This record gives sequence, structure tokens and C-alpha cells, in this order.
Amino acid sequence: MLREAVYHRPKNNWSYAYDRETIHVRIRTKRDDVDTITLIHGDKYSWSVVGSQTTAMKIISQDNLFDYWQAEVKPPFRRLKYGFKFQSGNESIWMNEQGFQESEPENQNLYFDFPFLNPADVFTPPAWVKEAVFYQIFPERFANGDPSIDPSHVEPWGGVPTAHNFFGGDLQGIIDHLDYLTELGINAIYFNPLFEATTNHKYDTTDYMKIDPHFGTNDKMKQLVEACHARGIKVLLDAVFNHSGGKFPPFLDVLENGAESRYADWFHVREFPLEVRDRVPTYDAFAFEPHMPKLNTENAAVQEYLLEVARYWIEDIGVDGWRLDVANEVDHRFWRQFRDVVKAANPEAYILGEIWHDSQPWLSGDQFDAVMNYPLTEAIIDYAVKDIRDGRQFADLVGYLHAAYPQQASEVAFNLLGSHDTPRLLNLCQEDKQRLKLAYAIPFTLTGTPCIYYGDEIGLTGEHDPGCRKCMEWDETKQDRELFRFFAELVKLRKEHRALRDGTYQALYSESGDKSVAYAREADGEKFIIVLNADTVQASVTLPVENGSAYEVVFGEGEPSAVGNKLQVSLPPIGYAILMLQ
Repeated sequence: MLREAVYHRPKNNWSYAYDRETIHVRIRTKRDDVDTITLIHGDKYSWSVVGSQTTAMKIISQDNLFDYWQAEVKPPFRRLKYGFKFQSGNESIWMNEQGFQESEPENQNLYFDFPFLNPADVFTPPAWVKEAVFYQIFPERFANGDPSIDPSHVEPWGGVPTAHNFFGGDLQGIIDHLDYLTELGINAIYFNPLFEATTNHKYDTTDYMKIDPHFGTNDKMKQLVEACHARGIKVLLDAVFNHSGGKFPPFLDVLENGAESRYADWFHVREFPLEVRDRVPTYDAFAFEPHMPKLNTENAAVQEYLLEVARYWIEDIGVDGWRLDVANEVDHRFWRQFRDVVKAANPEAYILGEIWHDSQPWLSGDQFDAVMNYPLTEAIIDYAVKDIRDGRQFADLVGYLHAAYPQQASEVAFNLLGSHDTPRLLNLCQEDKQRLKLAYAIPFTLTGTPCIYYGDEIGLTGEHDPGCRKCMEWDETKQDRELFRFFAELVKLRKEHRALRDGTYQALYSESGDKSVAYAREADGEKFIIVLNADTVQASVTLPVENGSAYEVVFGEGEPSAVGNKLQVSLPPIGYAILMLQ
């Protein structure tokens, strides 16, 4: 056994409370290096009297280097002392907090310790997110329902988007098309910013307590939320708490009064006066953008203001959660306060951080419920769209991500394939709709909540910002209705089967150089096998199954045939098949 590959450390994603009764314990070993791992565990205060217990650990995922093992334990007194026994061939070793041991340690005090399962520490994301299918709306470009509030320089709907033009999208337009979203099967909406701002994207907030007048009013927003809730649709707002806009009144005051301003400490000012020198502001800003000054969230007055914003929209308007822009650049202490305020207003509110990299520091239950799963986004696009990642490379990254966070965080991860920040998926697919379908079949069959970027479901195209922010097409003769039906059926399938939402995940097939992948999802006695082929030629995959089991293709295209304990699935080029155990 390669001992250097073995890793475990209590807490974080390696030992954590999954619920008020259950502790998950994980450990890492070199891939295919260890035959069995036994978790040895007991209560630290009664071990010497009643002894210990053992639980066999199981491999929950693999990547290119490692196996990730897990055991579930329900300690009767909520305390857990534990160690590990490894078996590989004729070799056995033990591991406690002091390292590897050649024989079973006699002193249980030197084992790893999960001191107490405190209910207050249990990370419990809102359960509804596991059932959700999100739809992202860029408000200025979705629908113009009230021309009377259009900007004075509004352009005709459907024109070429630029970084600065306006087309009049508003809240009434969204209300007018909720039946469309219901037809698609959507039960959650993520809105890009709605608060008053000067730009079309609204990430430069002027007033955090006010809906932008070109979108409507606070009362209209409440009407929209109530209309969504009547249809079973949750509402997620975008919060830009890392920075404000250049027209934010406190910032204007600092511009005018400098160090004498009562708001001087609301921002991170390196030198007065506030100005731009060699394209770099004398104050911290988002990406050196002078009109997006960074807020000082360590300042008590800033905290009070933003936390009231967080409370107001949840409690008074009734929204169901927040997506947090540039979340990784805000201090952790503020996010802990933010979580307390939001969860006090609504314990079932969803807190989603925009983080594009490893996010464990934010996912221990004291800050966010989930993050936008951009590592998975890139893996899917590289595999299914760009053809630069083979099946083994794709499956390995999925396996790594599966073990990267506590299970409850993975169950509500926000899985997206495109947004206002990326080129349209159809453009990345070079308008090959079969590749788009292959790509979208993946997040709808993996752990986490999938999201559709507005217009993807009817074939909307667009290059990187501003191209990806074009107007929604409402003329049905110009919509791809066949593609719409694909999305509606995929949404329906996921919503009808828990196994596809939060069932167990098992990798079944991936080989280097092969563009095929297969994995299984299982829950409540239902089992699905998902088989993917990103190659431009037909593929055939043989999978191990229980002897005599029969599978039927319930979505996609494929020809399954079972003989004994083998299932062979033939797939067309750029094909996929979702099979269900009969």
C-alpha cells in the first residue's frame, strides 16, 4: 500500500455530521491500491467497558489518482472515536491520529475524535433545492411587459445587444410569461440583479432597497414573487455585496468630501482623493472598474446596511434566497453574519455563492449552502462540447468533485452550462444541437440542481458578453420547438425520479482514450444507468449488472441488450441514453 497517498483529517469534508443522527467519515487512498477499509469506532467514555464496533467502508468515487471511501455511523451518544484498518492482499495496517500502526492500537484515546454532534453545527441546506430545476433570467432581455417604464433611449426588441444598450425588459414581462416557464417545468428562477443601477446588467447598484424603475417597483416585485409561488416557483435574487455602483450615494459623498466624508470607511481607500491613475483607482474596486468600488464589509455601518437588505427582500418581499456575486472576495466573518440574518428570516432560504474554484472554506455550514459549480461546467463542456477531455478524464473530475464537499452541499450544488458571463452553449457547440443535448443530459442526471440559461431551450445563440445577453425570442415560429420539447421532457424525467436528483452515484465505465462514460443513480428501489458517447462515431459499452436484470431506454437513443450479468449499450455518435431498471 502506498501510505503517502492516504489522507484523512477530522471535520470539513472528511468527517462531518450529515444530519442530527449521522456522521460521515471519509478517507483517501491510492486508486486501486487497497482491498478493504474497516472503520473502527466507539464512544470515548465507554470504549474500555463496552468495546468498539466496526463498519465496512465503501468507495464512493474515484479520480485519476485516488479512491475516496466513506462510512456512515449513527453514534448513540453523538460522540465518535474512530480509526482505520486497511487490508491489501496479505498486508494489514492500522491508522490513528498519530499515523500508521503495524498492529491494532490499544489506546483508543489516540484515535481520531469527533467530539460531539451538536445540532447547531449540522449543515442543513434547504431541502427544496434538491427538487429544483432553475432557470436564469437576465431581466433587461427577457420580456418587455410595460413599455411605459422603458428607458428613454430604448431600442426595438430583438436588436443587437451591446454593453450599453437597453431593450426594455421588466418585471411585468416576466409575469406575462410565467405560464411558459410552467410549461417548461421550471420550479425556481435565478434573477440577475434587479436593484436600481445605471447599467443594463445592474451589477453597479445605486440603491439596494429599490427595484430599478425600468423594471418596476417593489410592489411589482412582490406581485411577481406571489405569482411565482402560486405556481410552485421559488425566486433567487442576485446580491452584489462585494462592491457598489459609482452612483451609490455613500460613494458619491466620499467623492465629494474625501476623508471628511462620514462614509469614508465604507470603502477600501488607499489614498485620497478618489481618482484613477494609470487606469488604477486609488481605492479597491471590482476588477479595477472605477464605477464598482469595493465595499468595506468589516465596517459596522456597512454591515448594518447590507444585512438589512438581506433581511428585507427575504422577509418583506418573500424571495427564497440569494445568489452572491464575487462571493470569494468578501470576508468570511461578514458571510457568517449574513447567514444568521437570512436563516432567521427564512430557515429554508437558499444561499448560493459565486465561486469559480475550490470552495470548501465556504461550505462548512456557517456561510453558504452551495456554490455555482463551475468546475463541473468546464468538465462537461470540455468532454461533451469541445472534445478535449476523454471519458476517463471526465469521469475522474466528476469523481473528485463528488468527494470534494460534504454530501449535503453536493446535493444542492448549482450546476450550470452557461450564463450571462459565458458564451451561449449553442455557440460553443458550433450550433450542433445534438452536442447541446448531450451536454445538458449530464447535469440533469448528476447530483446537484441543474440550471437552464434563458433561451437555451429554444435555440438562442450568442457569443461572449454582450452577445450572450440578447433578447429572448417570443415568436414561436422562430423558436426551436423540438429543442423545447427535449428540455421539457428532460425536466419532467428528473422531477419524477428522486434517483436522478439525490440518489447514490456510482461510476460504471470510463477508459483513457475512449469518449464513452457510464454511471448509475439509485434511490427508493429505482435504478438508472446513464451512458454517454461524445465521439463522432457509434460506440458500444459493456457494463456489469445484476444477473437477469432488464433495462429500458427512457430518454435518449440507445440499444441495450443484456446477457447474464452483462449489459451492452450501443449509442449513436454524440449520443446519450438514460436507462431505467425494469
